Amino acid sequence: MVQGEPKIIGEDVTVASVMKTVEKDRNFYRRSGGGLTLSGGESLCQPDFARDLLRAAKESGITTALESMACVPYEHIEAVLPYLDQYLLDIKHMNAVKHKEFTGQSNELILENARRIAASEMSELSIRIPVIPTFNDTPEEIAAIAAYAGSLGKVRRIHLLPYHRLGQDKYEGLGIEYQMADVEPPQEEQMELLLKTAAQIFGPECQIGG
Repeated sequence: MVQGEPKIIGEDVTVASVMKTVEKDRNFYRRSGGGLTLSGGESLCQPDFARDLLRAAKESGITTALESMACVPYEHIEAVLPYLDQYLLDIKHMNAVKHKEFTGQSNELILENARRIAASEMSELSIRIPVIPTFNDTPEEIAAIAAYAGSLGKVRRIHLLPYHRLGQDKYEGLGIEYQMADVEPPQEEQMELLLKTAAQIFGPECQIGG
């Protein structure tokens, strides 16, 4: 039985309509140093729209950033790089088998694209690690990602992002089983240990959150 009024969970938009909303906060961007960030899902699943929106923001003098797994054909990434100030790249695991077991996808394309992004003229690249208990929350697993990030030679910072359940309600609203309902967010002490591990490998430019 459906309860309550129908709820709109998405709408079709144009680059121009999004830019009207973005422009309203221009004074805030100026004061804070912020700008436009495309986040997920995966923005590069709509590569043409992402490219055109980032280009419009840059042409308007607004700083741009992209949060992405980079698990797409590299030409989609290459098309947006000229209009990006910062790429926030998610790397969840270095083991291809475990990565596929938990996410349904191998990490090979992600790691290949990370190297190509680092070799490009991209101005700023950061690595984000969603820390997920039972998947990648051991010092050894975090150390492997930190070592890889260091090998890229262009990574400015590592962000350790503790797992949370904020998306669970969305799954339930869509009638999709949330398969991580029994996974507890990592404890603060564990996150501090993993931060120390990453910093020992990569250097001091590591942080929790961000």
